[in-house]
Amino acid sequence: MTHPGAVPGTPLEIELKLEVRDRAVARRMLAADELDGLRAAEPLRTIDVVDRYLDTADRALEHAGRVARLRRVDGVTVVTVKSLATPAVGAVHRREELVTLRQRRRVRSYGDAETVIELSLDRVSVVRDGRAVGRFVELEAELRSGSEALLTGLGDRLSADPAFAPARESKLERALAAVERARREAARPHLAVGKTPGVAATDAMAEAGRKVMAFHFERLLAREAGTREGHDPEELHQMRVATRRLRAAWRVFGGAFDPARVRRLRRPLRDVAAALGAVRDLDVLLEDALAYRAILRDSDAMAFAPLIADLEGRREIARRELGDALDEPAYGRWLHASVTFLTSPGRGAREVPATEPQRVRDLAPPQIWAAYGRVIAYDGVVGSADVATLHALRIEGKRLRYSLEFAREALGPEVAPLIERITALQDHLGRLHDADVAAAAAREFLAGHRRKLRLDQRAAIGAFVEARETELRRLVRSAGRPWRGVAGVAFRRRLGRVLAGL
Repeated sequence: MTHPGAVPGTPLEIELKLEVRDRAVARRMLAADELDGLRAAEPLRTIDVVDRYLDTADRALEHAGRVARLRRVDGVTVVTVKSLATPAVGAVHRREELVTLRQRRRVRSYGDAETVIELSLDRVSVVRDGRAVGRFVELEAELRSGSEALLTGLGDRLSADPAFAPARESKLERALAAVERARREAARPHLAVGKTPGVAATDAMAEAGRKVMAFHFERLLAREAGTREGHDPEELHQMRVATRRLRAAWRVFGGAFDPARVRRLRRPLRDVAAALGAVRDLDVLLEDALAYRAILRDSDAMAFAPLIADLEGRREIARRELGDALDEPAYGRWLHASVTFLTSPGRGAREVPATEPQRVRDLAPPQIWAAYGRVIAYDGVVGSADVATLHALRIEGKRLRYSLEFAREALGPEVAPLIERITALQDHLGRLHDADVAAAAAREFLAGHRRKLRLDQRAAIGAFVEARETELRRLVRSAGRPWRGVAGVAFRRRLGRVLAGL
């Protein structure tokens, strides 16, 4: 159809594109005989589509912002954009096949006398050099005729459904990203690790540390591709968790290694962790704000939109900065240096006299008791502590938890309930910290944009601040419950038995 704002005589395609996160929901939607008041105009059809994307050997089309696509549907091939010619060798012209998309498309039209919308559910396989390198599902709704308002309303409804998300990239962009992930996956270093680090009580601390760090380093590597892609925030979350475990492992085991070696491997880790943390913190803020918006009336939700837009913009900037950090040659060199270090027993280990304790069973108990001592030091202040003090307690609790987790196999099954109690305290204090950060971020936004915001917008964002502060006070008052699980005599006795078992 032709959009009212288009140049006369120029067709303009108007369509809605959504990533599908829950295929079952999308399939039920396409099987239904009604779509937002429109009746199905035809039975459900299935079409197999193969798209081959071509470019010149020097990527001239890509550099010119174009693409050549050969689409084959039911035995008919259509070239939608012709490839630019390249210098030939004799009669041979060379064109590189960038990627092939194989799509199983299920299509159905819905309409009435005025409006027709074609809905399609595309299951896409990304193929490069004859090998599948990625898969995804996308829902498209194309306005064939009628009012654009109906398509806009459908988009608003589906975007609010967790089964869908706006498609921010074209299929080709997603396919090329999958190809790039596969290339990086093939090029990146790998570590062969088990399901657990495998620390034994008789291990030297240096080699126990190497096992722990190798285990979490492989988890970092495994999450890098998904973090770069950015479609699932959990990928970045888990990559950040891996960096935290690695930094904690260096604190616990670093003394067993040469100090210069430690510095060369720890400093880049700190920078990667900071870049990941900047994005993750905004992911958490945005998730909280979106959950709050979901319970508001439509008018209040619209007034709350400026804060959402600000958080999304800041997150996008942080994601670009993270991508730049991961693309730095220094990051690649650090990955390879770390893998070499972690796969070379004895490498970088400090020389220890025979009479100096060096095994896990000798050194882990005093370290763990010291970590517990730093936690229990808060016993007299938890009931009246301010937010900053409780955040510091959370950090100490996290370090105690990591110390126990690193030696979990050596400590035996009785350590599990101890870790669970520390985790419960850490989770409570984490929610407290998130509420505090969200309130502070919204207050800062209000202060910086007060003159630009309408009265209803200031009221909506101010109500969010108040809601987060109310939640913060509730969490401060109730912190004593998980604290008693860690500070009580029963915890200390069990911890003593567990450490004595080494």
